[in-house]
This record gives sequence, structure tokens and C-alpha cells, in this order.
Amino acid sequence: MLDLADELNRWLEEGRDFAVATVVAVSGSAPRGPGAALAVDADGIAIGSVSGGCVEGAVYDLCAQALKDGQAVRERFGYSDEDAFAVGLTCGGVLDILVTPVRADGPGRKVLQVALSAAARGEAAALARVVRGPAQLLGRALAVHPSEARWGPPRTESGGSYEGDLGGHPDLDRAVVDETRSLLNAGRTGTFDIARDGSHCEPDLTLFVESSVPPPRMLVFGAIDFAAALVRVGKFLGYHVTVCDARPVFATRSRFPEADDIVVDWPHRYLRRTRTDERTVVCVLTHDAKFDVPLLEAALRLPVAYIGAMGSRRTHEDRDRRLRETGLTEAELTRLHSPIGLDLGARTPEETALSIAAEIIATRQGGTGLPLRDSHTPIHTGTEARRSGSASRVGSF
Repeated sequence: MLDLADELNRWLEEGRDFAVATVVAVSGSAPRGPGAALAVDADGIAIGSVSGGCVEGAVYDLCAQALKDGQAVRERFGYSDEDAFAVGLTCGGVLDILVTPVRADGPGRKVLQVALSAAARGEAAALARVVRGPAQLLGRALAVHPSEARWGPPRTESGGSYEGDLGGHPDLDRAVVDETRSLLNAGRTGTFDIARDGSHCEPDLTLFVESSVPPPRMLVFGAIDFAAALVRVGKFLGYHVTVCDARPVFATRSRFPEADDIVVDWPHRYLRRTRTDERTVVCVLTHDAKFDVPLLEAALRLPVAYIGAMGSRRTHEDRDRRLRETGLTEAELTRLHSPIGLDLGARTPEETALSIAAEIIATRQGGTGLPLRDSHTPIHTGTEARRSGSASRVGSF
């Protein structure tokens, strides 16, 4: 649901009634993962998607019915259904979908507004909803803010760290807030089981947690034409993109109008003072030893998600030698993607940016980079992990 935060928050502000269907579990191959949502308002206007088209019509009807009778419902769609080709997933996967009505006179509207408005502002927040349990609790929700400074200022219980309740069970509420906050502080979406007394013994409730966190960072070093194309691709993928170059004549807003930040500084000095985390990607496009060697020496010692450096194979060999002389270990050097990008035969800046983005995605998702025709791994990676109940990361890194 939080992936539609901007639109749904606007619907709430306009006083619209609507129902929202959210993917809460995935098994096998499926086009969209947990958290994907489709919403339908009282006028029949629909936004979002839960399956890329496979079951949209049937889910639309469920939303309309939930909006009419005011009851939350959980439904399963899969290839094994009798009418698989009518409303099932012909790709062979199974989706569990929670449909929740959000009416002006219904419970839980304020809870959703707290979570959706925070997500729409780009703040960290999580929404925990009951997806398995007694009918009267199905769809009940808590909106939870982080307790750690990682995603913003810490909040206290008295300062409104969460909103809502799960049917008048304070111990349950506190236990769910703690579990939800653990997922939120890690920037993850997932499910967990719990008993109505707040313990983990003989659980009789399952809660689905959606986390919304600030976008991951893409740091692009080197204000060249290839960087301009990479900025556009990075923004398309949802990154907060920063361009850094020590040369003020090149690091200008007119050259990079779509960048979130433009920094004039020596790259290694900026990297050491800026915020990074395990979702950050570092793209070094300077291919100049005086810039990229000290920068890569610093980057390869940081717990970031991806580090790539542009240059020819001869440049890479010289860079590798210089980096070894700085004392970097073999394990640290193996983290470097150099020359940067996948072999797509790219020539233009736009094609090169696409090859870099493809490598970043493959690194994040564990992809092979091979044509799907020639690979024998699952098309939608990560579904087996979700089947086993582990939490999945939200968004890109």
C-alpha cells in the first residue's frame, strides 16, 4: 500500500472512500512482490497493480465489494485455481492478497493516514496489518515510526511513536510495535507470527509489515556526459542522486538538472564526510588516477552495496596495482566492479548508463546477467526466501 502513498494520501485528504488490495505473500514465480497494491475508489477509479495484469479484474471486483460491505477479506490467486486462465496467475505463482476498505465512517482510517502521509513526505514509517487471525482483527493496523536516528529523529512513546490498536490488547500492541520497528529500522518488509497475548508461543496471528524508508543514495563521481545519463537512470530507479566533482566548471546545475545534489569537492574527501549505508551505490566515472584511487580506497572500506569504476582494461590494471599498494585486501578488491557495467555492447552515454544500472540490479538481486532464455534460475528471484517467511528488503538499495 505504501507504494501508492502519494495518491492514497491525496484521496484521504479529499475525503474519498476507497478499498485497497495489497500483496501480502508470494509463492513461486509472480510478477509483483509483497507490498504491491491496487486501490479502487467509490467512483470506480483504480490506481496501482498487484499482478501486472493477471488477476487485476478479479481484484478490482473484490475492492468494489469490500467498499460496499465494509469488510476486509484475504484471497489467494494461483495457477492451481480451476479458472486459472480467467483470474489466475498463468506464470505459475501464487499471490495472497488482503483487501481493506477505507471509509470515512470506518475504523482505521486515521492509522492509514499517519502511515501514508509520512511515506508521502519521504519519512520513515511502517504499517503493520493483521493478515491471518480472527475475522474481527483482519486488516486491523498499527502505524509505527522508527525508534532509531538512522531514518530521522528518534521518537518516544509519549511523542507518538505509533498510532492505532489491535482490538484493545495493550500487550499485543507493544509486542507488534517492537517487531514492526525491527523491520522498519532495517528498511525491510515482511511478516511475523505472534499470539494475541503478545508472546511468540502458539501464535494465532500473522502480521504483514510494509516499511517505507528514505530513498537509497547513488553517488556519481565525475561530472562527464556519461554521468548525466546515469543521473537520469538513477532517478528513474528511485535513487537520491548526488554528482560530485572537484572541478566547478563541470559540476553545475545546468549540466545536471535532474540530480538531487551537486557537490564541488575532491571525491574522496566528500565520500568520507557524507552519509552512506548498505543500500548506497558508488559509481566512479572519473577514470583519472589522482581522483579515483583515493576515492576507491575509501569506498572499498565502507559497507556500501555497490562500487563500480569506469575505464579501459588497461586503466583497470593500473588502478588495481595502485589500489593494492594502498594496502587494500583481496576481499576488499573483489568488491570493485571494474570496468563498470555489464557487457551489452554499449557505446553511447545512455547505453552505458543502462549497462551500469543493469549491473547494479543484478548485484542487488543476485542475477546472472545472462539472457533469461539461456539461464535456468527462477525469473523472479527472492520468492523462495519470501516463502520461507524471511523479510524482504523494500525498494532498491
